[in-house]
Amino acid sequence: MKRKVDYTWRLAELMAARGMNTTTDLIPLLAERDIMLSRPQVYRLVNQRPERVSLQLMSALCDIFGCGPDALLTVTAVNAREHHRAANAGPNVVRLDRAVRPRRANILDE
Repeated sequence: MKRKVDYTWRLAELMAARGMNTTTDLIPLLAERDIMLSRPQVYRLVNQRPERVSLQLMSALCDIFGCGPDALLTVTAVNAREHHRAANAGPNVVRLDRAVRPRRANILDE
């Protein structure tokens, strides 16, 4: 059975809970931990869902907020929906082969 795995990035929620209202509040805290990011990088880190995050950055964020990685990420995994094919369908499916299709009209001049 295939499973679909997804996650929710919760950095903005953690910042709001700590009273950090702007993304630039995070820059000096990251700099104390030798993580140098520009303002646009920090903005994207907070407001967008990152696809790749270094473990050093993740560790620094956990240290800043005093939490574990499970507070930054909420992971969900569900069974993927299987697609049903017409070949495997029951008797109520009409196959549209040449015998079932209507014939083309042939118009004759009289």
